[in-house]
Amino acid sequence: MADLSRAHMEAFLEMMSAERGAAANTLQSYERDLEDLLGFLARRKKSPLTAEVDDLRSYLGHLEAQGFAATSQARRLSAMRQFYKFLYAEGLRDSNPTTILDAPKKGRPLPKTMSEQDVTRLLETAEREASAPDADRVSTLRMLALLELLYATGMRVSELVSLPARVLDQQGRFLIIRGKGNKERLVPLSRSAVAAMQAYREVRKTPEESKWLFPSSGKEGYLPRQVFARELKGLAARAGLKTAAISPHVMRHAFASHLLQNGADLRVVQELLGHSDISTTQIYTHVLEERLRQTVEMHHPLAKQPKNPD
Repeated sequence: MADLSRAHMEAFLEMMSAERGAAANTLQSYERDLEDLLGFLARRKKSPLTAEVDDLRSYLGHLEAQGFAATSQARRLSAMRQFYKFLYAEGLRDSNPTTILDAPKKGRPLPKTMSEQDVTRLLETAEREASAPDADRVSTLRMLALLELLYATGMRVSELVSLPARVLDQQGRFLIIRGKGNKERLVPLSRSAVAAMQAYREVRKTPEESKWLFPSSGKEGYLPRQVFARELKGLAARAGLKTAAISPHVMRHAFASHLLQNGADLRVVQELLGHSDISTTQIYTHVLEERLRQTVEMHHPLAKQPKNPD
């Protein structure tokens, strides 16, 4: 059986080389993947010609159990499909069992975020620099206002740097943000964000009465997001934080994660972030799952029971 299975695999590789012009690296990859499959089937006393859908599905489950990433599983499945397509075309099988196999789902990577302690260190550093006797008041108070607004609202960096100057005239602790698709949303401001905006307003320079809150002499007329991102990394370095892990987008994620950790509803966070679809906000469900686990451990009576002594 093993020799016959090997012969079928070699015939497939020959076809891929002669008819499809597959590169040597591709052929080697197919050979490695299919040899692993043949070994798995042999242990189940099966061959490529006798294997059923459940056998192949078990093989994919075996790969997952071994810790193969979804991308690696997908590559193995692709090799299997090509191989079984060949066997079917050659009349060696009367069906192709791979046609109904589902591709492994690729998990969405968890968003990078910051701890509440790291955000506090960043803000405290910005405050300290803004209050230093020899500080450049305009640039330091601008940075403090940018940070306070970003962490208070979770705005996209493009929304933040392009805020109109008229927001300074708004009364109360709410801000209207114009986001994607020109949709407007109302977000609350923290007291520290309002104070930072007021302090910045007193020193803000307005070239030719710029209509932007954070004016710039650049083409757009407002602070380029790349400049803000670069200045943020500089501040992070001075705060003793790893600069590679800090960016405006990471602070947006921190805003959402910290809200959920402290009891906010996912739908509320969706609205504040300006996500049109709840599925986009669901990348943060790992935060909710952790909070749920902690709640059960804290409040469920069985979780509080002492362990039996040895």
